[in-house]
Amino acid sequence: MVWIEILAVVVIWLSFWSLIPRDEWWFRGADFPRLQILVLGIIAFILLLGWDSPWDIWREIIFIGLIAALAYQLKMVLPYTFIWKKQVKQVRKEQLDASKQISILVSNVLTPNKKYDALIAQIKEYQPDVVLTLETDDVWQKQLEVIEPDYPYRVPVPLDNLYGMHLYSRLKLSETEVKFILSDEIPSIHTTVTLDSGNQVQLYCLHPKPPSPTEAKDSKLRDAELLIVGDQIKDLDESCIVMGDLNDVAWSRTTRLFQRISGLLDPRVGRRYVNTFHADYPLLRWSLDHIFHSTDFALVEMKRLEHMGSDHFPIYVVLQTGRIFEQVQQELEQTAEDEEKAQEAIQEGIEKAEKEEKIVTDAIAQDYKS
Repeated sequence: MVWIEILAVVVIWLSFWSLIPRDEWWFRGADFPRLQILVLGIIAFILLLGWDSPWDIWREIIFIGLIAALAYQLKMVLPYTFIWKKQVKQVRKEQLDASKQISILVSNVLTPNKKYDALIAQIKEYQPDVVLTLETDDVWQKQLEVIEPDYPYRVPVPLDNLYGMHLYSRLKLSETEVKFILSDEIPSIHTTVTLDSGNQVQLYCLHPKPPSPTEAKDSKLRDAELLIVGDQIKDLDESCIVMGDLNDVAWSRTTRLFQRISGLLDPRVGRRYVNTFHADYPLLRWSLDHIFHSTDFALVEMKRLEHMGSDHFPIYVVLQTGRIFEQVQQELEQTAEDEEKAQEAIQEGIEKAEKEEKIVTDAIAQDYKS
């Protein structure tokens, strides 16, 4: 039964491996499968307790380490369950006001995916105010022309490098910019959307590269792009939504730091996981697609949509703005250490971009260059 001890040791190792303050993908990769590690840890815990043989010092050490690992994993994942306090209030029936609502559909389509009709059918069924597609190229743009009559405001950024994106909106868009913050290969869309009520909302659409052996060797560019946007948002006294495939999980140190820096809220906290990747492997899923928003928004509806041929599930969220929500919802507390960590991560990202001969010329990044 040595394999039980080996399983426990693997769980302990993976749990604390991600605590090492390194940015390489083989460290940051341990951030993603926390649910899976937790399940394996619980199995190992039960098997160790049921192992009918005398305990020795080695097994006692493993058992204590396993308890610590399980406690740490629970600390990371429990906020995304119903037992936690909700970060975002639910809009009550008597508070519903369609003119102050915005419905959003975000879908990473997977460029080679040919099931165009599946996504089009979802868009027609849910009729969101705003549609953000990721990994869309010229072929996808052509196929999605059928929805254009319903979406007069569009921001097309077709690319064949898996980082194209398209924004479709029924609501008026203004002050729209396509930015390449740290790389001329990775776009982001920054715009203002006007709700039917006249309220204006700042929209940020992001899709940074993930840390992986086939994409980016470390997370520095991803982390810096996210934190630059978060740092810009913190000084805004306006409604704001950040959405997209951030190639990071909600419980990672960078995403949590982004929330504290930006002051944005996560509607999943206190409700449930919305695991969007990998759509084809039920036992290997985590949340890579996100919608964060300012404190004046509350939640009307949130759901993961059906598989549409991509490796990501689309997500559909309806939010409603109102001063009453801003009065009862609080930003996560930011510390001086958070600001220092964010600025350090941004500098490291800019230095890496320039070292890789990516031209960092976008105005949004200039203030951070040392």
